[in-house]
Amino acid sequence: MSDPSGAPILEATGLRSGYHGITVIKGIDLEVRNEVFAVLGANGAGKTTLLATLARLIPSMSGVLRFLGEDVTHTPAFETAARGIGYVPQEKGVFTDLTVAENLTIGGMIGDRAVDERMSEVFELFPDLAVLRNQVAGTLSGGESRMVACGRALMQDPTLLLLDEPTAGLSPLYVDMFFEKITEIHRTRGVGIILAEQNATKALQVADRVMVLSLGEAFLVEEAGNLTTEQLKEGYRI
Repeated sequence: MSDPSGAPILEATGLRSGYHGITVIKGIDLEVRNEVFAVLGANGAGKTTLLATLARLIPSMSGVLRFLGEDVTHTPAFETAARGIGYVPQEKGVFTDLTVAENLTIGGMIGDRAVDERMSEVFELFPDLAVLRNQVAGTLSGGESRMVACGRALMQDPTLLLLDEPTAGLSPLYVDMFFEKITEIHRTRGVGIILAEQNATKALQVADRVMVLSLGEAFLVEEAGNLTTEQLKEGYRI
């Protein structure tokens, strides 16, 4: 369901952000449509900071951010979530003292469709969670927790899903499964996806377009199939 030629879902112009007055993201321009858009880069390139800024969890220092054509540069994160931006952080991102089902229900507080209907869709996507629905999230493995975090974001019925290194620290089995699910989520639900990922090989297999981020700047934006090993190495400063 990729439509890179369609209207942008998310647009950033001259976006700058960081922490404690230190600029990490240094004037990023991007347009993301109904596609899988991968953000690649070495450790410290600014991938996590960029996604947190797009999710409005980190305030921008300057620049403009538009979602579905509306200026959301200074819109609170809870409101951009309600408008359709789902965010899955790099860490587990679950409420450890709540069950799997309770975690998902919290995501379902946003949106109009019946919570049970949406939860059934999440269980269809992640069958393991149906088995674990009454288990306390704090007792889950890393891969199971990541499924819950992703499922909770999907409960919001997002238009755009931001995934911050969803496979970091996971076993190869879970890594393969997650990349399959990324493709499935995009194809079957028509959700645009921004995927920050260190595993360039896997990301290039599922992405339509790629931004290589280098020290907080866009080194290049390219069709995934056209990105060369030399460009990737140069972007990673290898």
